[in-house]
Amino acid sequence: MATESEKLRIDKYLWAIRIFKTRSLATEACKAGRVKLNGQNIKPSYVVKIGDLYQIQKGIERKVIFVTGLLYRRADAPTAAQFYEDRTPVEETHAYKSTFHAPILKRDRGAGRPTKRDRREIDDLKSDLYEDDEA
Repeated sequence: MATESEKLRIDKYLWAIRIFKTRSLATEACKAGRVKLNGQNIKPSYVVKIGDLYQIQKGIERKVIFVTGLLYRRADAPTAAQFYEDRTPVEETHAYKSTFHAPILKRDRGAGRPTKRDRREIDDLKSDLYEDDEA
């Protein structure tokens, strides 16, 4: 069991507070320069301190995390949320949600493969969707 005097790595901390699904994803993000402290890239072995402010990029999503406590083991989401403060600006939080997402075309389960006629209708529908984007 971890004690308060034990040092906590940034990759383990980001995994414990549920920013990343696995520790290896957190490690890769650090190595790729997607985790920053004061604008500087940090290594996965960087020791976390209370009061640090991290900028994290995960896909198109950007987060700003302020460390309020050290969590040595992965915990449930409500518990993990007590160990950091999300200081992501509101305009960044909603910016990626406004990007265009094409509708997903689904077929009913058990409907089988599309016939030639179905395929033509699907292709026509898709081409109509993407022509509007090009204009």
